[in-house]
Amino acid sequence: MRLDRLPAPDAREAHPPGSGHINLVVVGHVDHGKSTLIGRLLFDTHSVPDGKAERIEAACRAEGMEFEHAFLLDALLEEQAQNITMDTTRVPFRTERRSFTIIDAPGHKEFLKNMITGAASADAAILLVDAEAGLREQTRRHCFLLSLLGLRQIVVAVNKMDLVGYRPDCFDRIRTELGEFLGRLGVEPAHFIPISAKHGEGLIKRSDRMPWHRGPTLLDALESFRANPPASGGPLRLSVQDVYRFDSRRIIAGFVESGSISVGDPIEFLPGGKRSRVKSIETWPKQTPPMAGPVGAERAVAVTLDDELFVERGQIGAAPGDRPHEARTFTARVFWLHHEPLRSGELVPLKLGTQQAEAHVLGVQRTLDAMTLETGTGTAGEVKCHEVAEIRMRVRRPIAFDVGGRVPSLGRFVLMRGRRIGGGGVIDSVVEEPPDGEGAGLVSRSAILGHRGCIVWMTGLSGSGKSTLAQALERRLLNAGILTSILDGDALRSGLSRNLGFTPDDRNENIRRATELAIHLAKAGVVVIGALISPFRANRSMAAERAKELGIPFAEVFVNTPLEECERRDPKQLYKKARAGLIQQFTGIDSPYEAPLSPDLEIRTDREAANDSIERLTQMALALARPADQAGPGADI
Repeated sequence: MRLDRLPAPDAREAHPPGSGHINLVVVGHVDHGKSTLIGRLLFDTHSVPDGKAERIEAACRAEGMEFEHAFLLDALLEEQAQNITMDTTRVPFRTERRSFTIIDAPGHKEFLKNMITGAASADAAILLVDAEAGLREQTRRHCFLLSLLGLRQIVVAVNKMDLVGYRPDCFDRIRTELGEFLGRLGVEPAHFIPISAKHGEGLIKRSDRMPWHRGPTLLDALESFRANPPASGGPLRLSVQDVYRFDSRRIIAGFVESGSISVGDPIEFLPGGKRSRVKSIETWPKQTPPMAGPVGAERAVAVTLDDELFVERGQIGAAPGDRPHEARTFTARVFWLHHEPLRSGELVPLKLGTQQAEAHVLGVQRTLDAMTLETGTGTAGEVKCHEVAEIRMRVRRPIAFDVGGRVPSLGRFVLMRGRRIGGGGVIDSVVEEPPDGEGAGLVSRSAILGHRGCIVWMTGLSGSGKSTLAQALERRLLNAGILTSILDGDALRSGLSRNLGFTPDDRNENIRRATELAIHLAKAGVVVIGALISPFRANRSMAAERAKELGIPFAEVFVNTPLEECERRDPKQLYKKARAGLIQQFTGIDSPYEAPLSPDLEIRTDREAANDSIERLTQMALALARPADQAGPGADI
């Protein structure tokens, strides 16, 4: 074949000239043609070094092979041997209108961790899909990662249209299916564009074989994207990498993540809050006159301070009036990659910038399968491989970070599993904690535990299933990292209320004691699950009113199982004894049961599958225990 380049793009009046450099991430399944697409873009925009294409053509001719534009990227022998891209690479190219850097994020599942890093600094993304193969597992996961990392400028390139005869119905099918999937993630692509990277169709000029496509070419779409605001315009964030001593100087070496730094600037280091001013910017060899700055974002810098502060690796330098957060407890969305699940309650090493800390997983609030988008409540207490979850974490010592994408590099972290990366995450919010020495009231306990104390009061006849439901609910909540305790009627009667009988007065006193114990535990942050017959409405109303007075969430659950069904079950043979006159004043036989008139939840264990009952009960308990300032467990995953 001849390697004549396509002519440089003509002026396109549809899009005004772009401004600013674009970092572009290319993602897609391992076999969908990323290397060919990137190689073709380089070739057709005259961005290939002189002579390189000709040398590859000669090598292909000598081997009797057809020239492939992918060979322009395949510089590593390992890549050619495995036919997969081995690492995140950055490839520059430019058009007449603007410059780009392509971040080639690997698609093979073994290298998904590299994609997290590769996409982190991108302004826009090309999501590549094979027209013949359609959506694959990796494509769906890549969609989710782009959403998780906050990328909103996305163009979908439907590649290999030549293999489906350039048929519009194949393109429309993928556009519909992928559009719906991205829509559920809250992502709306700027364009869907049909292309054949191998033949250069639809990339920088329209294809005569696809006259039905009225939209832009791929390069038109890329040139229309906006560059993210330069990091130099953001707040000062200096990640400290090391501290060196030379003669009498302590030189702080670091990387300017955003903003800029100059001699004379006030600076505060977090965690810790120690303040000083920048005395000098050090260079090697020394400059005359000395550098005064500013040193902008994405540059290494070495500074000295007016004061002899103890600064160490991992701290963040910031302007005193515009600091990052300094906290130990936070909520985050995590994408898990390791085959061993991330479990509630475990300790995992966390790395954020140059900071390292041991993090305690307080609880898994909601999980989401990145391929199917099926959600779970998090009550299993673990995050499986390729699942996303909203979790609460608490590190042993405070770390400094930004939330909401303000400084992306300081809001994203990785979790380690041994020497391997187990997953990546984005911090969503700070959980405020009380200052040391402050009393631990309801608000502060909620902040520390990640949930509120509350009371789930289950009432029903003996044998209705209260204890079984309570035990299942306790397991689910404990697995979700929620401090839980069962208050069982039989246990209460054998201890705290062992001196009471079953007269109406004794029953009233028994429920009064149960109420006070439940309130005491709930004030300590415990989710109390009451499994109590509590036959009288007045007693249950009293318990609800007491909790309400103290601001403790309370829900009445009616385990509504008919008397005949309870008698049929009779697990302790109590009904049989009551019918025989061996037990007096037994609820449902010779003592009344007053059913709730308007319970918060009603469960029919004689009609409903056990798993369905437990799921409804779990969802209600999670909502009850949710901190008042949250919209819901797992909101906005």
